[in-house]
Amino acid sequence: MQELFPLACGLVLGALLGALRPGLRLPIGAAVAIVLGVLATVATGEFKTSWAYLLIDIPLVAFAAAMGLVAGHQMAPGKRHIRRADS
Repeated sequence: MQELFPLACGLVLGALLGALRPGLRLPIGAAVAIVLGVLATVATGEFKTSWAYLLIDIPLVAFAAAMGLVAGHQMAPGKRHIRRADS
């Protein structure tokens, strides 16, 4: 249940990254994923057990952000390709 917070943060991050220029997505996305991963570890209280939870939360945020970015591109209006019948 505690992993829902990093997943939700990552999905929102991925949706927001779609508004950036492609050259800025990776550096900004990586930096924000690290910050959100640390925030998720602290907010859920996992840091009291071990800071090793950062090794789970940061990649989880990054993976969810990548999936959010892909989903945002797939659902964006005007990006649909129409296949012609005569091709």
